[in-house]
Amino acid sequence: MKKSVVCLFAAFAAFATIQSSNAQVIADWTFETTSNSITGSGLSLGPLAADIGSGSASGTHASSTTWSHPAGNGSPSSFSATIWAVGDYFQFNVSTLGFSGIQLSFDQTSSNTGPGIFGLFYSVNGGSYTQFGVNYNVLPNAAPNPTWNINTYNSIYTSTFDLSSITALNNAASVSFRLVDMSTTSANGGTVAVGGTDRVDNFVVSVPEPSTLVLAGLGGAASLLAFRRRR
Repeated sequence: MKKSVVCLFAAFAAFATIQSSNAQVIADWTFETTSNSITGSGLSLGPLAADIGSGSASGTHASSTTWSHPAGNGSPSSFSATIWAVGDYFQFNVSTLGFSGIQLSFDQTSSNTGPGIFGLFYSVNGGSYTQFGVNYNVLPNAAPNPTWNINTYNSIYTSTFDLSSITALNNAASVSFRLVDMSTTSANGGTVAVGGTDRVDNFVVSVPEPSTLVLAGLGGAASLLAFRRRR
């Protein structure tokens, strides 16, 4: 019996590990439903509603910029801008009420002369912005890298951030994330040019999915053990 008990709990532990890898999406911007709004010139553009869930996206630059929606990373549209300067950014706003353990995932690329170094910043309930971690590099959307197109997703362009250690992000009425241009260095290692572009796609705010099936399974295991002991 002892061996069967150990095996039973080992099986449920493995199942719990599998379940914890799933994610519950709070908001997801694929820019398909808002693509017609991503056009024109100006210092800013937005808000753009999330395609899944609730939230808004926008972009802000110091100089008038051309906004567009070229092909995404395996999807018809993305959010793109030209004329990048240090401090320019994409922004995503969402409520995390009722959620904890925040995770981010997004796809990002630049043209060869677009910005190559960004930082992830967050703000809670209208407070000041704080950088999470260190700057990250953005790959150029050019050979030898596979280029973005509407049909093929390429994981090399995907960045993921585990923000679960930032407890202030939990259960907050308003959380803002910014992808901020941090350098004049371009994606190909040169200098950012006026015509250089950067685009973002598939920006997902999520949390680990509640493992209700695991809890039910463990409850069943406990009942089975109690039955065995009574026998």
